Amino acid sequence: PTIAGLARGTMGLRILSNLADQRLVRVRVRVPRSAIDEPLARAIVRASRFAERDPYRAATHNKGIMNGIDPVVLATGNDWRAVEAGAHAWAARTGHYTALTRWRMTPDQRLHGEICLPMALGLVGGATRTHPAARAALAVLGVSSANELGQVVAAVGLAQNLGALRALATEGIQRGHMALHARNIAIAAGFRSAQASTIAAQLVANGDVSVDAAKRLLADDSPP
Repeated sequence: PTIAGLARGTMGLRILSNLADQRLVRVRVRVPRSAIDEPLARAIVRASRFAERDPYRAATHNKGIMNGIDPVVLATGNDWRAVEAGAHAWAARTGHYTALTRWRMTPDQRLHGEICLPMALGLVGGATRTHPAARAALAVLGVSSANELGQVVAAVGLAQNLGALRALATEGIQRGHMALHARNIAIAAGFRSAQASTIAAQLVANGDVSVDAAKRLLADDSPP
């Protein structure tokens, strides 16, 4: 109100933007050749270039990154929706929606990745101080500043992206999704959690991932 009075204006919006482009976080990684061989590394680079150039691919590429980022932001009592909005706005800052990460081969033929995005997080006030789960999550992370928390969050996003691109460049992401689905089906059919993974593998191998198929296996497994 004081500034509005001095400017002889009227107050408008109280919140202006979640595009916190003055609070950028950058994380880089160089993957040892013992962890990812050169053919796979080059496939990841091709996938990265695809997302950098094509907004349709970039949308899913960045969604995978946020699969890693959002849970950490949420667990620490921060506003994951604000971080999402800022990240996607940053990805479109040039007028062309693009990937938040970039993967390239180094001169010594190692895979190098980096991520840069806005990260407006806090450790003081709100749920970060009042919610016991948020306090526990921050204690586990061992961070002492909002900058450190932002670095951890961005690192998780970069790691999540590497895992997704590795899966897409090899057996495909659907394999992992199907295994998880099969496990849920096994539990729904009545198998105990300890048995579910074994039954899920059998369902996938049989090519019939359904509750009925799981129930047949359960009947076969039941004592006479």
